[in-house]
Amino acid sequence: MFPQPDGHYLAQINVSVSRYDQDDPRFAGFTSRIDAVNAIAERAEGFIWRLKSDSGSAMDIRASEDPRFLINMSVWTRAQALEDFVWKTAHVKVYNQKAEWFPVLGTAHMAFWWVPIGHIPTYDEGMARLEALRANGPSEAAFGWESLPQVAEWRSKRCG
Repeated sequence: MFPQPDGHYLAQINVSVSRYDQDDPRFAGFTSRIDAVNAIAERAEGFIWRLKSDSGSAMDIRASEDPRFLINMSVWTRAQALEDFVWKTAHVKVYNQKAEWFPVLGTAHMAFWWVPIGHIPTYDEGMARLEALRANGPSEAAFGWESLPQVAEWRSKRCG
């Protein structure tokens, strides 16, 4: 368990490889809703920051040679705020359909870590944290929902 240290916020990274190109009609159920879901996140209590391009979207960030590789990073004041956004907003409707658009990666695709208040993580930092989780399992460097004692909703939703 890695409780929130004083003077820190929760950072998260979530990566995926979509089944379809972004302009494929089979992916429209996701792409047509992502801006609205991101807007909800940005208005959510506890939201601090999310990774996005100059256009305001994370969908056009090319973090890999694979055009289907997608990345989401954000910072939240506390784990409960992120959990509330994930499970108590329109985000959950998109999440519940994820299997239509994203295959299971077979390795950790999401990681959390604590950042000092005011710190904005970089893409490289996020990927290094995800790789640390993949290589070493949960540690202070990177962990998953199961290491956050203040949240539990994910258990019933099979997230992680």
